[in-house]
Amino acid sequence: MNLPRILVDADACPVKEEIYRVAYRREVPVTLVSNAYLRVPQHPLINRIVVDGGFDAADDWIADHVDGAAVVITSDILLADRCLKGGAGAVLGANGRPFTTSSIGNAVAVRAIMSDLRAGGDRVGGPPPFSKEDRSRFLSALDEALVRLKR
Repeated sequence: MNLPRILVDADACPVKEEIYRVAYRREVPVTLVSNAYLRVPQHPLINRIVVDGGFDAADDWIADHVDGAAVVITSDILLADRCLKGGAGAVLGANGRPFTTSSIGNAVAVRAIMSDLRAGGDRVGGPPPFSKEDRSRFLSALDEALVRLKR
């Protein structure tokens, strides 16, 4: 059995510090994947992968490295879908809400509708501002996912 690990879609991730905190406490390795160089703590549990290439290069790297021991952190609905189909142990949004096989279809559909509306010139709002409650929910959800995978 593979040991749990965290894969992070890191370019726009607002909860990196929370991820480090949980990883240190649970002694779980973290890989941050980005298209650009990011500063990360010098720690044996923290690994940085900088991909070059196309727009989806970071997503491709993450999707190619997913298995049942991986907890993926992303706000990208299409990447979440790929990771769930790839057998990820858990996929969490930065707001702490889990993406699941039963919820991802609806999320992909809503994303497509909103994209069509924006392409047609409609003004549609984005996600609500990131809040303290989102941060707290994320910490709890990540901790719970790691505990579940260690069993």
